[in-house]
Amino acid sequence: MRLTELQRPLAITMWDFSWLERRWPGAGQEDWDASLDALVARGYNAVRIDAYPHLVAVDPQREWELLPCWNQQDWGSPARTRVRIQPLLNEFIRKCAARDIKVGLSTWFREDPDQWRKQIPSPARLAEIWTRTLQTIAGDGLLDSILFVDYCNEWPQDCWAPFFRNDGAAGDWTSPRSMQWMREALDRGRQTFPDLSYCFSFSNYPAGWEEADLGFMDLFEPHVWMANSSDFYDRLEYTYQRFTPEGFERIVRFAEPLYRADPEHWQAQLCARIDQVARWSAQQGKPLVTTECWGLVDYKDWPLLDWGYVKELCEIGTRRAVASGRWAAIGTSNFCAPQFCGMWRDAEWHRRLTQEIASGAVPL
Repeated sequence: MRLTELQRPLAITMWDFSWLERRWPGAGQEDWDASLDALVARGYNAVRIDAYPHLVAVDPQREWELLPCWNQQDWGSPARTRVRIQPLLNEFIRKCAARDIKVGLSTWFREDPDQWRKQIPSPARLAEIWTRTLQTIAGDGLLDSILFVDYCNEWPQDCWAPFFRNDGAAGDWTSPRSMQWMREALDRGRQTFPDLSYCFSFSNYPAGWEEADLGFMDLFEPHVWMANSSDFYDRLEYTYQRFTPEGFERIVRFAEPLYRADPEHWQAQLCARIDQVARWSAQQGKPLVTTECWGLVDYKDWPLLDWGYVKELCEIGTRRAVASGRWAAIGTSNFCAPQFCGMWRDAEWHRRLTQEIASGAVPL
């Protein structure tokens, strides 16, 4: 489907690679019927997941061993695990379709011991692996459930795109080489499946980003948090530690006090970035989808961590995005999943915000 066909914004969540990797007892996705029914009960009607295209292109039915990308954050598996992507990907999409949940496809290029994620030497190969993956979905007649295809999560960060060597600063998606890769990959992929909506998602805002010509994308998928729209993490001295607890120890000790000392300041930083992104969308004539948002980037259920101020920021961000009229699909946080119990259990909070999303307007 095309995002331009939407009559109202969708309430979307990010289930990343957790949908497939967190299937041990108590991990949140061991029963898809239960997790999807709970998602619908909270008012959501779209989900963004990892389709593992680089592995599907090699062998969609092989059992793959995956290495953890962290053990401190609660997305995906904190240890080595094994997954088989197809037919489980199509089974999951089919269950979504039965509940009228649209599916955004993305990828974090998860790491296997043979390092297939590094064997993408060109934009042509990037388009090829996505085309092969979409063909496995089309073969089961499930393309109508696909909301959009994000060729790479948070392009071109080294952790998610290790095959790409930039000619600018790390993470700078506006560099000439980055722009050439994105344009060529999407142009090639669109030749086989022209009726889908395509993009690369971003979380960086390099100098001059608003002027970059992204006319070759069908939508923008910016990730917007208070924490990446301000110097909050710098002042916290938080550096996204993945395998040691020091980062979360700093969040426990300093994050909420820093926010509570001047909440209006931090809320203003978030709202300013949302307004900036909305103007960018209007200037370039592209609808927005945001699935990772609006407070802190990393959080979890943990001793001495309270969800209250995170939910406060997420509510402010969600409402600001709705009010702009530029979003086709809006997330309420990147913690909207069963494994984040403190966020997930407040079903009424979710229903209140998803009702506000549904009452909003889509970009014309």
